[in-house]
Amino acid sequence: MRRILLVTAALVAAGPLHAQSVRAGIEAWSANQPEKAVAIWRPLAAKGQADAAFNLGQAYKLGRGVPADLAEAQRFYEQAARAGHLEAQTSLGLLLFQNGNRTAALRWLKQAAESGEPRAMLVYGTALFNGDGVTEDRIRAYALVSRSAAQGLAPAKTTLGEMDQLIPLEERRKGVALAQELVSSGARTAAAATPPPVKVPAAAAPKVAAPKAAAPAAVSGPGAYRVQLGAFRDSASAQRLFASLAPRLKGARMTLVPSGTMTRLQAGPYPSRAAASAACSALKPQPCFPVPAR
Repeated sequence: MRRILLVTAALVAAGPLHAQSVRAGIEAWSANQPEKAVAIWRPLAAKGQADAAFNLGQAYKLGRGVPADLAEAQRFYEQAARAGHLEAQTSLGLLLFQNGNRTAALRWLKQAAESGEPRAMLVYGTALFNGDGVTEDRIRAYALVSRSAAQGLAPAKTTLGEMDQLIPLEERRKGVALAQELVSSGARTAAAATPPPVKVPAAAAPKVAAPKAAAPAAVSGPGAYRVQLGAFRDSASAQRLFASLAPRLKGARMTLVPSGTMTRLQAGPYPSRAAASAACSALKPQPCFPVPAR
């Protein structure tokens, strides 16, 4: 019995010491000593510590404490991702997406999205909405982006606003119901999960750029905005709607924007969001909302 107690005590002691080592790296990172942080995390990552591997991926992605090296960032992200690290799965998926490897990217993003990681839910939900590399599923797309927005991710709130204009009410209701179901399922899973891992402070993490549906930052100047009038499965339908609205658009030009399997109908340009909003008001009851010109 005594030997068992001693072994158990040793295991309990080992856990906090391991975590404290990762925290020591975070403290060095926060104190603007990234080289020291990297030196602390590297041997831990070599022993399979997922948080340390993820943090090294961040360091290589950002070029802090080491020269920027996306190949090394990907290697460490993948090590942590394979160990179940949600942020690593998302960061790996985003990096692969940016490198054009959409198949592998979406596989990792789907895995992280199903576990409730907000960035992954936004990007994978956008892909589902657009049918971009995956089978189009607007109800699940709405559910995932709704969950991401509910967690406070600003681009998700913008994307959800776009979806509200493009998805019929009944489909949105189904999406909300599915989101609630996913939340309940996630809560049951979380109850049995281990405590969250130690991470690099959020300010050090690379920014997320969601593909396609996430709206870009607002711009100003002549022609900065258009109005979006709908999304169609074929451009002919979009052109017919534009022709019917043209007399009330007062010289605005038609723009067709491909979006996965859909074509978005936009008109403009307008010099400001206010001018675009005024144009929408003149088109009521036609669904219409301002969008930044791309």
